[in-house]
Amino acid sequence: MYAFIWRKLPFGLVGKLTGSVLLAAAAVALLWYVAFPWAEPLLPFDDVQVTQDSGVPGEPGGDTVTGETPTGDGHELPYDTDQNNTAPPSPSR
Repeated sequence: MYAFIWRKLPFGLVGKLTGSVLLAAAAVALLWYVAFPWAEPLLPFDDVQVTQDSGVPGEPGGDTVTGETPTGDGHELPYDTDQNNTAPPSPSR
């Protein structure tokens, strides 16, 4: 397809380069001003829900700090995090 367009553009190499840049700019402008604004309401990127922290436990956003240290967050790492922290690197490298 690109070879077909390149062959059909007139005015030698300079005209073909200019025509290619103009065609690419027209395609970008068509996407930017027509296709993307049309598709934006269909995409879920703006579907954000933010709640106010009321400070009352049991209500949405009402988690409070109780001073207790949690035992774990449920995300255990499958490797040792202290493995490479035993000795500093040697200065010879």
